Amino acid sequence: MGTFDFLKNILGKKEPEIMDIAFDTIPSRLDRHEKSAHETLISTTQEPVRNIRNAAAQLQLIVNGIAGAEHDPALHPKIKSIAKNSLPLFVKAMNSSLAKEMPDDREEFYLAAVECVKGCLNGSRGQGRYLQMVFPEEMKSVKTGIDTMGREINGITAALSAYRRTMAITTEVRSLHATLITLKGDLDRSVEKDARSGRRIAELTARIGAIEQELEHLNTGEATQEIADQKSALAACEKARDDAIRQYAALSMTASHVFRKAEKLSQKEHNKPETEALRNAMELLSDHAMPDLKQLEEALNRACPVAERMITAGEIPLKNKEERAVFSDASQFCSDMCAAGRAVQEQEDACSAAGQKIAGHPLLTRIHSLEREKTQQHAMLVKEGQSKRELEGWRVGAKEQIPVLLEDLTKKMGIIEGDTVQVHITGA
Repeated sequence: MGTFDFLKNILGKKEPEIMDIAFDTIPSRLDRHEKSAHETLISTTQEPVRNIRNAAAQLQLIVNGIAGAEHDPALHPKIKSIAKNSLPLFVKAMNSSLAKEMPDDREEFYLAAVECVKGCLNGSRGQGRYLQMVFPEEMKSVKTGIDTMGREINGITAALSAYRRTMAITTEVRSLHATLITLKGDLDRSVEKDARSGRRIAELTARIGAIEQELEHLNTGEATQEIADQKSALAACEKARDDAIRQYAALSMTASHVFRKAEKLSQKEHNKPETEALRNAMELLSDHAMPDLKQLEEALNRACPVAERMITAGEIPLKNKEERAVFSDASQFCSDMCAAGRAVQEQEDACSAAGQKIAGHPLLTRIHSLEREKTQQHAMLVKEGQSKRELEGWRVGAKEQIPVLLEDLTKKMGIIEGDTVQVHITGA
């Protein structure tokens, strides 16, 4: 070989051609390969299937012949006895195996043929071994028939394994193809979903900003001074109410202390009416809620004379100026107590009216409404932001997954096609 021819051979070598496969054509390609694989299976197993059926039919004839055959008179009586007992069992086992249907479907046929051979082997090695001396030629033919079926099954095994390998890899490719279609569809839809989420976040952010601007304006407007004045009026009412409550509490505590001493004395004297009058007055005075003033007045008018009598008699010593001030004039005390109670009620009513006036102010109503809306909008914004981040994370993962799946699909398609292939997805 000359130098020119050597260089020509080197430079003339071509890179292997790559088969270009459109992603959308893969299902139809798989259909063709599966159809071809099935046709190959049928054609390559046609003769073994025929031979197995013929061998099974021949075995059936042999078994039928043995079943009706007569024994050799020259056989030893013991052998005849054994054969007589074994023959029915052998025939039954063989007929049971040979009678099983062998479907046309190759995979079903294969399973049925294997079961048939297993059954026949068990029969020939079991009860059949006792028939070797009685029917030597027939049992030799049985063995030959079983061996023939076994060899032909081996031929089907190889063809069926190749077919199953093809179907397994086409099934894997179909699954990969379907997964890629789903991922691509989900990615396409996620673009619009992500855009909608972005628009929603922008809307919520804009609304929150508008609410904050309006709240700032409302909190610095002229109406705020009016509300401030009303709050000051409410504070004054609350102070007056608290003063009235303290005045009422001071009088009630002083009187209750003296009434408790008087109650103990009346119990010792077993004076039930006086005890009940004193106890009723103490319960009303110690109640956390303001009692009915008419009931209070009646109770004090019954209890005060009892305590006053005991004080005058020296049975109850007054220990401080407050007690002396209260019971120096019981009638006046009853009036002062009821007046203190009325003052508390009046100030409570005044505070309630002032509070309702503030609560019903249009400015505060609007502010409270805006603050509630802002809280709701912010909660929706947080939720929308979380959903958008999760979607973005999924999109990243899906985009990373597609090349891996596509590479796996390409490799398997190369195996199926028996060539180097390149799969391209439109828009990917």
